[in-house]
Amino acid sequence: MTHASDKWESAILVALMAAIVLFTIITAQRGRKYFIRRIPGLNAIDEAVGRATEMGRPLLMVPGLSGLGVVGLQALTIFSYIIKAAAKFGNKLIMPTADSALYTVAEEVVRDSYAAAGRPEDYDPSSVYFLSDRQFAFASGVAGTIFRERVAASFLFGDFFAESLIFAEAGQQVGAIQVAGTPSTTQLPFFIASCDYTIIGDEYYAASAYISREPTLLGSLVGQDYCKILVLLVILIGVVGISIPALGKNWWFVQWFTLK
Repeated sequence: MTHASDKWESAILVALMAAIVLFTIITAQRGRKYFIRRIPGLNAIDEAVGRATEMGRPLLMVPGLSGLGVVGLQALTIFSYIIKAAAKFGNKLIMPTADSALYTVAEEVVRDSYAAAGRPEDYDPSSVYFLSDRQFAFASGVAGTIFRERVAASFLFGDFFAESLIFAEAGQQVGAIQVAGTPSTTQLPFFIASCDYTIIGDEYYAASAYISREPTLLGSLVGQDYCKILVLLVILIGVVGISIPALGKNWWFVQWFTLK
């Protein structure tokens, strides 16, 4: 049996996609402005911060059960934007974490965000804390915090599992405006049903790239979209080609991507 990795044609396609991503990253780093459409959930961030300011109640940011990985770091990128917006108005922030490594990084992110907003003296070390690495102990602790503090806005970004609905229901009961985002498809239905705004799937990564405007993230995101278009074109050409009797399975283009 021949695997895709054994076919030089597939290797060419992979190399082409890598070149596309590298090209968009380099051009973004050199100043090219790539467009990313505005996501409705991002518009709600400023609205939620403003509401918390008016009500004089804190903001809650939960990175779920994320560890120090891609999903967790993306969540911290989004939280950094929220913190900078909240720091301007002196909002109280609460960020419980379930991973000790992520907690350490989150402390630095919060401190740096206050400094970037020009309010380093407002940073409260107790606003970021490690709660528990046990799923439902963490869920119970966060739910208790929501009820005790009566948060005005709840931001749920990261990896979530069965505890997702516990957080969202608690936020609903205290009247918090809730914005959630996760790449976990199994939890999206619960967030969509119980949160005001939900960032779905790939929008999670696009959101952090848009907010941070970091050239490497922007270039990588756009490059991956170009690669998706390329793969779709290959599939479309293959389907059309194999459907034409004069070409069929023996057409060289189809043979390129056929495993034997």
